[in-house]
This record gives sequence, C-alpha cells and structure tokens, in this order.
Amino acid sequence: MAAEAIYVHIPFCTHICYYCDFNKVFIKDQPVDDYIEALRREIADAFSNEADPSPIHSVYIGGGTPTALNVEQLERVVSSIKEFAPLDTTKELEFTVEVNPGEADREKFQIMKRAGVNRLSIGVQSFDNELLKKIGRAHSSDEAVQTVELAKSVGFDNISLDLMFGLPGQTLSVWKETIAKALSLHIPHFSAYSLKIEKKTRFYNWYQRGELQPLSEDLEADMYETLDHELTKAGYTAYEISNFARPGYESRHNKTYWKNDEYYGFGAGAHGYINSIRYANVGPVPHYIKAVNEERNPAREKHQVPVTEKMEEEMFMGLRMKAGVDKERFRRKYGRSCFDVFGSVIPELLNSGLLAETEQSIHLTEKGKLLGNEVFAKFLL
Repeated sequence: MAAEAIYVHIPFCTHICYYCDFNKVFIKDQPVDDYIEALRREIADAFSNEADPSPIHSVYIGGGTPTALNVEQLERVVSSIKEFAPLDTTKELEFTVEVNPGEADREKFQIMKRAGVNRLSIGVQSFDNELLKKIGRAHSSDEAVQTVELAKSVGFDNISLDLMFGLPGQTLSVWKETIAKALSLHIPHFSAYSLKIEKKTRFYNWYQRGELQPLSEDLEADMYETLDHELTKAGYTAYEISNFARPGYESRHNKTYWKNDEYYGFGAGAHGYINSIRYANVGPVPHYIKAVNEERNPAREKHQVPVTEKMEEEMFMGLRMKAGVDKERFRRKYGRSCFDVFGSVIPELLNSGLLAETEQSIHLTEKGKLLGNEVFAKFLL
C-alpha cells in the first residue's frame, strides 16, 4: 500500500520543556522563513517524483510547536501542503495541527479553520499549576481551558488533549483532578502518556545527578488504571493503549503508525517510511535548509526494512490497538499467517492470559495491557 499520510515537523519553540527530546530550537533569531521555504521545496520534490501517489487521508503538523509560528508563516506551511500533496477529496481528510495553550489567538485559529485544518491536538499535559512549572511548561491551567474554549468558539469540534502521568511529584489525587478537569471540557479525544526520561533533556541531566526521582512502576500502573477506568466510564474507548476517543473520533493519523502503514515525513529531524525504507531527515535547522537547497534531499539516515522486521513491527505496533492485529490483513501483507511466523510465541502468550484471540484478530487482554512492553518484546525474532 502506498503512503497515505503526511507528517510535517516544525522545530521551533518559544519555550523548551524539561522532558522533551524532540528536535527543537528556540524560535528567536532562527531563519524561520527560510525554513518554511525549504519545507515547501521538500514537499514539492517528494510529490513531483511520485508517478501515481495515493490520495493523502491524513496530515499532521507537529513539533516543536507549530503555533510558535506567526499567522502568515503557519498559513504558508498549510498552503505548501495543499499545493503539492494529493489530498484526499473523496472522503473527509483529517488535518491536524499541534497547539500549545496560550499560543493560538482567535486569528490563528480562524486562519487554520479557513485553510482546511479540522483537528487540533492541544498539549495540556496537566491541569495542576505547580506540576506544570516542575515539568517546564509555560502555560497555566486557566490558559489551557481558555485555549480549548477559544478553539471551540471558532468552530473546531475535533479536539484532542495530551496528558502526562508518572511525572516527578505527581500524586494519584493530583492525576485524578487532571482527569476530572479534562473530562469537564467535553472534548472527543485524549492522548495520555507516562513520562519517559530521555537523553538530551533537562530531566535526564537531573536524573543522572540524582536530583530527579521517578515514580514507582506500581504508582504509574495505578495512574493508568485510573485513567482507563474514568475515561471508559465517561464513554471513551481506549482504541490504543494511550489513546481514548468517543465514537467516530479515533485519530486516523495515529492509526497509520500502529497499522505499520507508510507515511511521508517532512522537515528538520522528521521521520518517514516510504517504499519499505525508514528514513530520518537531518536535524539542525541550517543543515536541513542547506540540504534541501543544494541536494534536494535532506534524508541523512535510511534503513531498508526487511520482511522479518516488518512482521515484527506489524505485531508489536498492532497489538497496541484495542482491535489488535487483523489476522487476514497480516496474511495479505506478508503471504503468511502470523501463527506460522510466530508459532511458539502467540500460543505461549494466549496460554498466559496476556493475549486473546477472536476469529478476526489477536489482541491484548487487560492483563496484557499492563505488561505491554514484555509482550511486545516476545515478537522480536
């Protein structure tokens, strides 16, 4: 199947969060306009080289912080995508932009709405002001609420909130308050992730010096179970381990990754997966601009994915979804049954109660969701 999704990376931020290891830089004094022009060229080149590209069904502009751009700059990014990418016109296109609370005013939301953006992913993380300061967020709880309400008033109804648990100093009661506040906003989608202490972050440096103490695995598990219980009770479905949606609001773009489908990645440090090749673009902004301008191809790392690796990924990414791995889809893609490929692994996990099987699929049990990483590791051949 040809790629039907696009990810566009905006590496600029007005503030760097303590836990973030994504490719990003402070926006001040950066060549933002030159970057946007290079991005336009990369997108144009990608589709001019495609003889018969598939219609694109999802676009996701992430970062960094896309809303760190001014109105004109953000409009140019969206226009470049619409000008060169064969966007799907036969069904509703999912077009998402990440938003930081407090960084998008009414005009910016209106520009996005008129340009065809129809989904927002708002990085709230927590509704506890003290915790927001501890993790390096620049917004307040009130600003998060105001951003959601402003987006609604402009006409956005497909809104997702990002939340985080397992944060330093976070208690179960504080987490419950954040969940309750999030639910009170009546939005259709939540993504909730536990903290991972990554290299090249302030948190990692503090952890190495013994100045940051992670929460216990048991407390993190309690937080996840609380999240699952409260959102399920409120009518949301955990269609993927970390993602909850009301009916009809599952993220098409996220499911591209979990279904192990191919996608384009544009921008400095962006990752893509095209023609069985996973690639990563050069990260530093000046190097990216130079690569596009001089070489027309900013990809610096490429990996031809062998069939064995594809099948591994199909299993451990597909099992993150509530629907699990579709057995017939696996057979169509690889010409073999997943039981043939993972003959000893699947029965073992079924017998241990970590996986369950239906006529159509194999999926994690509730017990398996809590031990997901152990299950996924079993599928590495």
